[in-house]
Amino acid sequence: MAPRLELDLRELLSFEPNGGLIHFAGQRVLLLDPVVLGLLRKELISTVGMTAARGMLTRLGFAHGWRTAETMKTAYPWEDEAQWRRAGGRLHTLQGQVVLERVERKTEDGPEPFAEALWHDSYEAEQHLLHMGKAEESVCWALTGFASGYMSYCNGKSVYCLETRCVGKGDPVCQIIGKPEEEWSPECREALRFYETQCMEGALAQVTEALKQAERKLRAKRQTLARVSGVPEDPAGMVARTEAMQQVLRLARRAAKVDSTVLITGESGVGKERIAQLIHEESSRAHKAFVAVNCAAVTESLLESELFGHARGAFTGATHDRPGFFEAAHGGTLFLDEVGEVPAAMQAKLLRALQEKEVRRVGENQSRKVDVRVVAATNRNLPAEVVAGRFRQDLYYRLRVIELRVPPLRERRDDILPLARMLLAEATERLGRRVMGLSPEAADQLLRYGWPGNVRELGNAIERAVALCEGTRVEKDDLPEEVRAAPPSLLPGDSPRTLEEMEREYILAVLARNGGNRARTAEQLAIGIATLYRKLKQYGEGEHPN
Repeated sequence: MAPRLELDLRELLSFEPNGGLIHFAGQRVLLLDPVVLGLLRKELISTVGMTAARGMLTRLGFAHGWRTAETMKTAYPWEDEAQWRRAGGRLHTLQGQVVLERVERKTEDGPEPFAEALWHDSYEAEQHLLHMGKAEESVCWALTGFASGYMSYCNGKSVYCLETRCVGKGDPVCQIIGKPEEEWSPECREALRFYETQCMEGALAQVTEALKQAERKLRAKRQTLARVSGVPEDPAGMVARTEAMQQVLRLARRAAKVDSTVLITGESGVGKERIAQLIHEESSRAHKAFVAVNCAAVTESLLESELFGHARGAFTGATHDRPGFFEAAHGGTLFLDEVGEVPAAMQAKLLRALQEKEVRRVGENQSRKVDVRVVAATNRNLPAEVVAGRFRQDLYYRLRVIELRVPPLRERRDDILPLARMLLAEATERLGRRVMGLSPEAADQLLRYGWPGNVRELGNAIERAVALCEGTRVEKDDLPEEVRAAPPSLLPGDSPRTLEEMEREYILAVLARNGGNRARTAEQLAIGIATLYRKLKQYGEGEHPN
């Protein structure tokens, strides 16, 4: 008996005459103006480019076709399974997306196509011509994706459709051919990649190139700012006057030449991610993506999915397959910031990914090979964490094939003012202010302060000063209170001071930090309140109010 394919829209579509939910084969559907979909297509192409937009719409169509086949298998009383498998084209027509004319033929040059059809009144070709004009390639991306998704689900294997003719590029009719993946010739592989998750590689390549161009512009701007500020800088945009920091940069550049994992240690705010970027930029992977993930910012329940990806249905909310950060960084560099915060249960999985160079998405049984160079960073003392049993020893040794320790800013005193001047030039550019430099008093105070927040804190302090500055240079009073109140320190090259001078400056600094509260100041200095009053009177501060 020939398969009965005369599906009737009246049997599949249900709705309330007064409005509300609309169902097609028992599943909720929406009515959308095709012009709106055309505008979305135009926006996608304008935003991410033709290659990435094609990948997105092809995968969207594939998911739609797969979902339709899955739903229709039990939603309609098929006489046999072959009828259901061949119904995709008719369903496509009933949904108003295209009018299908099936082609049945045999060829003498080779096996007949798995599926072949002519498409009339393609909404995609219509909308592409309306919003983008005539194309140089076929444009019915979501429609071919739908046909591929439907047939792939029904046949239990990958069946992909490609357009051989398309109205969107000037042909009189749209024509598609569908074949199992293995039957397509090598020349068609380039087009088939749009069906794969990796079809976003085109988008990633465009984004990577855009980022590289932005980085080049930023580097050129930093060099210009360096000349304006009078700070000679490293070619990579790093300020390093101290020998300790110069040694870090030399080791980072040597590490960039190989693919070994690197562990960057140091206090928060010292610039560990910038060192990781330097390693990437000067490596053979610079043309690929640099992907950074803060392990401390992702909850334990989501970290595995974020790193390794997940399959559709792996957990509530997993509505589609999703690659993780390892796959996103394929061919490039993955920066694992705050790696010391990775939970114990995840450490074993991370170790396996590093050793085997493969990942397994949550909800899948197969592993995927990844080519990723891993750079990790932490402000924790990992050897102590290993001794305490909170960090795996084998993972620690796997991460620290090469270790770089970035010294805190207090150990880089010669870098403070060059960094401050560079950050000042950047802040004035960003905020549109005309601030030319630092007053001697402000510069001296920057050197006195201990900078527990390191370079990040210095940048914030300079930006605040530039924003509040009323003149053409930053004064001491423009600096944050804790910086202004920093006690004097005897730096190399300073002229020795008397104990009386140092005592006076220190007492006044503590008083300033306490907002003039003398009782709290006396308590912190471990002296009597009467002693403090007497000393303040000697300093000419006795009449100041509390």
